[in-house]
Amino acid sequence: MEKKDLYDSFIQLEHDTQAILTKITSLKDELAHTLEHNAELEMENKHLREHLAELQDGSENETTGAVELSKSKANLESLYNEGFHVCPYFYGQRRVADESCAFCLDVIYGEH
Repeated sequence: MEKKDLYDSFIQLEHDTQAILTKITSLKDELAHTLEHNAELEMENKHLREHLAELQDGSENETTGAVELSKSKANLESLYNEGFHVCPYFYGQRRVADESCAFCLDVIYGEH
């Protein structure tokens, strides 16, 4: 193989690698958007089901002795259960291996 052919091969490989990286970045962005949209739709679905249950019941939910969360804290709990941080330190980042975060739990269940 001549030096020019070898050089041309490296240039082509570089272009191919850049194209693959661009495609991977695009797919990653699409996946992030899809996951975010999915989480929003699941929350909206949950709210609609709760509203439907309220309309069908026509009465207050029975208490089980557990502390009921406000709607905003219930939303944070839902996001947390989906695997996202809700604390001000890491807000919106995925929790690694769904390990618990004391800061998030304090935001959701704390006495603020």
